[in-house]
Parts: sequence; structure tokens; C-alpha cells
Amino acid sequence: MTKAEKVNFTIKTLQELYPTIPVPLDHKDPYTLLVAVLMSAQSTDVRVNKITPLLFERADNPYDMVKLSVEEIREIIKPVGLSPMKSKGIHGLSKILIEKYDGVVPRELELLEEFPAVGHKTASVVVSQAFGIPAFPVDTHIHRLMYRWGFTNGKNVVQTEKDAKRLFPKELWNDLHLQIIWYGREYSPARGWDLEKDLITRTIGRKGVIEEYYKTKKGRL
Repeated sequence: MTKAEKVNFTIKTLQELYPTIPVPLDHKDPYTLLVAVLMSAQSTDVRVNKITPLLFERADNPYDMVKLSVEEIREIIKPVGLSPMKSKGIHGLSKILIEKYDGVVPRELELLEEFPAVGHKTASVVVSQAFGIPAFPVDTHIHRLMYRWGFTNGKNVVQTEKDAKRLFPKELWNDLHLQIIWYGREYSPARGWDLEKDLITRTIGRKGVIEEYYKTKKGRL
């Protein structure tokens, strides 16, 4: 297969598997999505979805959030990990939203990246999922699969994002980044990987990855 054929095969397979695409993090508006994505750093979506209802019951908008102390926020979100940093970030960005944006989450990636505890990936998720603006946030699943498929050299997520944006049509970015995440979780995980169930990697995968899989039979690449 040529690179273009591999890309087309990947897109077609993902569209067939995920014609409708659920958003992993529960939210009701851009603000609650921003907070949920911030909380998801080095945690799981399942864990975050258990904690956000407890937080949003107390404060689901920046005006109510700043009424809570950083310590109160920290106590609520402690189970998701990194609570000292995340609680300061949630309180700090809520204060900035009120002071600079009348409580409204901005749509611009560059403005979102200025908020405390909000990095490029978090900002990309928000503009993509909250506003429908084309972006390609790269998480561990996307980084792993893009390497397994031979679409990137796997050196870092910055390069992986550039390669994804170069290979895939811009109008598909928002769907594809979610489809790849779900595919990675269901068919191509980091641990317990079964290549026989991983149609895309089995069909187009990087030669060295497949050879190493069969050599080790551990599926931990």
C-alpha cells in the first residue's frame, strides 16, 4: 500500500466502526468541558466523569467556582490526581474568565493556552469539541497508534500532531481524533494488545512494530 492508500484505509475503517462518536468527557457547555479536560491530565476519563458531577453540583460556572477556595476544589477533585495543580488551575482560570471574558470561554486556541494549567492539548480539545473548530489533540492513544501505523516517527506528541494534520483532511480532524482514541482503547491498547483484533495495524502497521509483536507476544509496544 502507498501512504495515501493507508490513510484512506484508516479513515474508512474508523468511519465504519464509529459512525457516531461519543465525547469521552461528560460536560454541558464549554466551561464544564474546559474544567473536565484540565482534570483529565494523567487520569482516566472514567475517573473524571465520576468526580465532575460532585464538583459541578457545587459550581458549574466560573462565578460560582471562584466562590470556592482552592482547598475546597482540591478536596473534591483529589481522586483524579495532581489535585494541588489542578485546583489552582480551575480557580485561576475561572477568575480570569470573569475578569477578562465576562465569564465566557474564548474560542481562540491562543487565548485558551494563556490560562493556568491549560496546555496545547487541553485547548485543542476545547476548540474542537466545544466549538467545532478543526484541531487535532494528541493523547497517548493517538501518539501510540500513529506510530504503530507508520504515520509518524513517534519522537514526541508535537511531531505526531504535525504529521496527523499533514496526512488527514482538515474537515475530518475533529472526528478522527476521537475515533482514533476509541479505536486505541478498544482494539489497540498499550497493554494486553491483541494484533489479531487490531485490523488497522494488522493491515497497514509499521513492519518493525508487527515483527516485534510476534517476537515478544506481549503486545506492549
